[in-house]
Amino acid sequence: MKFLQVPEIEVISNALNFDTTDCRVFGRLEAYSCKHAGNDRKLLKFIEHKYDANALDAHSLSPGPEPHLPGVDAWSLSPVSRDLIVSPFGPLSQPSSRRTLFYLIATLNASFPDYDFRQVDVTQFNKVTNFHTVTSAINTTLMNVGRGHLLRDYQFWDVLDGVIELDDCDIYGYTPDLESDPYECSLWSYNYFFFNRKQKRILYLSLHSVR
Repeated sequence: MKFLQVPEIEVISNALNFDTTDCRVFGRLEAYSCKHAGNDRKLLKFIEHKYDANALDAHSLSPGPEPHLPGVDAWSLSPVSRDLIVSPFGPLSQPSSRRTLFYLIATLNASFPDYDFRQVDVTQFNKVTNFHTVTSAINTTLMNVGRGHLLRDYQFWDVLDGVIELDDCDIYGYTPDLESDPYECSLWSYNYFFFNRKQKRILYLSLHSVR
């Protein structure tokens, strides 16, 4: 993923880092092009090898646990059961679904270069079908920590719309577990990906707090 320098969102990203009387809040707002960079090709190969039907067949997999359960390793699934994995991107037997998973993990790797997210479980992602769920969560959180004025001062959602065209985006959320969370001991956290397939861009919004 290629990091895109967009001055208007860099200003917002900087404003999302502040201290309150009760906690410290860290935020980031970053835009990425879906062009390969760094170790992206290795990551894509890893994901393809992990979830591709031919690769799974080659390992003579035995039937695994129920595929809808969180934490199920795709290597333990037969090709049929693998298709039933609850994936926010669609069946992982489909190349387009695996490619979307790759883009999101590659974005996390680019945003947190000291971490390796390739082992993140697909169940840690979710597709957000209602945009207002995101705006409500972010708006309410910023107001609760006394920074609701940032939404107005920086024309928050208008700027995001100008950069990524929100109406044309698929939105995904990410919930890290203890092993994959770059923010240790968070009081709360939000991670959203706005994926515009026509633009081939992803806008990553992260917000979390610690004591």
